[in-house]
Amino acid sequence: MKLTGFSDEAGKDLATQIRATQELGWSYLSARGIDGKNIHEHSEEDFAAIADALDAAGIHVPEFGSLIGNWGKKITSDFAVTLAEIDRAIPRMQRLDTKLIRIMSYAQEPWGQDQFEKERFRRLREIVKRFADAGITAAHENCMNWGGFSAAHTLRLIDEVPGLKLVFDTGNPVFQLDRSQPEPSPWQNAWTFWETVRDHVVHIHIKDCQHPEKEGVEPLYVGPGEGRGYVREILADAKHFGYDGYVAIEPHVATVFHVKDQSQIDWQQCYDSYIAYGKSLQALLAEIAWRRAQLDRPRNYRCMRHW
Repeated sequence: MKLTGFSDEAGKDLATQIRATQELGWSYLSARGIDGKNIHEHSEEDFAAIADALDAAGIHVPEFGSLIGNWGKKITSDFAVTLAEIDRAIPRMQRLDTKLIRIMSYAQEPWGQDQFEKERFRRLREIVKRFADAGITAAHENCMNWGGFSAAHTLRLIDEVPGLKLVFDTGNPVFQLDRSQPEPSPWQNAWTFWETVRDHVVHIHIKDCQHPEKEGVEPLYVGPGEGRGYVREILADAKHFGYDGYVAIEPHVATVFHVKDQSQIDWQQCYDSYIAYGKSLQALLAEIAWRRAQLDRPRNYRCMRHW
C-alpha cells in the first residue's frame, strides 16, 4: 500500500501541503483544493505553476479529488458544467501523470422524492467514457450522493455504468442511513459496505468518526481506528486480499469541508492534526503487518527458535 492524503486539510497553499507531505516522509499527495480552488478550477497559468512546484519537490499526484457530480451538485443542474470540468481535468491529469479521478453520482434528493436515476446513469456513463478514452480511471466515492445511499445503490452503479470503479471511504457510511433497509433505516455499517463492494475498489480514503446524533448532523471525527469506520479491519482485509493501491488520509479532524464558514479555522491546528493523523495511520498499518506476520509464521515457531 502506498500512502497519500488530501493535503489541503494541512494547509490551503501548495507550499504547506508539500511541506506536510514531506514531513510524513511521503512522496504522494491527493490533489483537491489549492488556495481555495479545486485543482481543475485554476487558471492555466496558475496550474502550470502548481505542476512545476510539484515536479520540483518530487511529489506525485495519484488522484484528483474532483468536483465532478459531487454532493454539492444536483442532478437537475446543467450537465455542461460537468463536461467543462472534465475538459479541464483531463489535460491537467495528463500533465501530472495522474491516472485516477474521484467522481460522485450527484447530490442525494430528499429520501422519498424522485432521484432521477436514469439521468444519473446516463451522465455517469458519459463521464466514465470520456475519462477512459483519455486513459484515466473514474472512480466513484460512497459520499453524500446517490451511490452513497447504500452498498446496494453503489453496486447498481457498477451494473449500470460500464467501466466504473470505486473509491471506498471508511468514514462515510458512519453518518449515512442505509436506504436499502426499511424505515426507520439504520446507520450504514462500514464493514458490511466494504465487504459488499470490495471487488470493485481501486482506491481507499481513510477517515473515521462516530455516529451523529441524527441524520444531517456533522459527526465527531476521530483518529483512524478510533471510530465506527472499521478502519483497522478494512485495511487488514484489503491487505489480505492483495490490495496494493493507494490509501489516502482525509482526516476531517480539524478541517471539515462540508461546513460553510471556514474563516475561523486554525490552520496550525489543521497542519498538526494532519501530521498526527498520518503518523497514526502508519502505526496502524505497521500493527496490521506485524499481526499478519505472526499469523504467517509456522505453528512450531516457538520450538524452532530454540534449535
